[in-house]
Amino acid sequence: MERRWAVGVVALVAAIALAVPVAASADDAPFVGWTALLPGLSFPYDPASPDDCQAGRVQCVNRTVRDMTRRFDALGCDHDAVFSLIYLRVTEEYRQTIDGPFFDDTPFVNYEDTLFAHYYFAAFDAWDAGRIAAVPPAWRVAFAAAQRRAVSAAGDLLLGINAHVQRDLPLVLYSVGLVRPNGTSRKADHDRVNIILNRVMDDVVAEIARRFDPSIQDTDLPTDLDLTGLFQIVAGWREKAWRNAELLATAPTADARALVVQQIEQDAATEARTIVGLTGYLPLVQSSAPRDAYCAVHHDDP
Repeated sequence: MERRWAVGVVALVAAIALAVPVAASADDAPFVGWTALLPGLSFPYDPASPDDCQAGRVQCVNRTVRDMTRRFDALGCDHDAVFSLIYLRVTEEYRQTIDGPFFDDTPFVNYEDTLFAHYYFAAFDAWDAGRIAAVPPAWRVAFAAAQRRAVSAAGDLLLGINAHVQRDLPLVLYSVGLVRPNGTSRKADHDRVNIILNRVMDDVVAEIARRFDPSIQDTDLPTDLDLTGLFQIVAGWREKAWRNAELLATAPTADARALVVQQIEQDAATEARTIVGLTGYLPLVQSSAPRDAYCAVHHDDP
């Protein structure tokens, strides 16, 4: 079902485009210590490893879904819950998708999926513990906006997606590798994730409206731009993440690679500040009070 959403989304799409260039059993194997390794090198992928996450087995995806569910349930009406919910729903859809043929190399994508999630977990846990210096700049903007209740639900959604896709994803892609052992590109599997995102986007925005903030589904837009616009933003960010990972992989020296990382951080942080400016509540005129009152009653709705 096609659902429109607002909070200035027409202006938001244009501004974002211009702002920055370019079911598991209890005996699942425990996670390896990903957070101790982030955001630098990832634990090497090994299909023969006895560790389910390092080998990319489905049990590790099950564990990731359970971890995401626990984290989301703990947030209640915190504004961080908006991104937490969409990430959970996307990962649940991913889990269902891998029950059948979809990816060329499902175990590898499972491994990447787990590592990617742990970048988010590491950033959130560092913020929650007050270790602000350990939080990447784009995530700082996102978490600070949520803590201050400064932006609409659409803003919280975009801030989380921006930080995770524009900042985290190129680092994850580079660390796990862009080509298979035979030298062929893994980009086809990377692009297939967009199909999963497209499947869940309208339903999860409707769920955000039902449980957290009905304004995310306002229908008084002056054009027919709707969730297609949101999806195209995310798809564009994912393409940029792949290209930035290629820049990291082809950087001739460590210093050159560090400059690419610096640009990735700057671009994601700039995008985040743009989103805050476009989706923030107007001082003395607007606030999150209606949204928070609504959530207090509805956030546990199915």
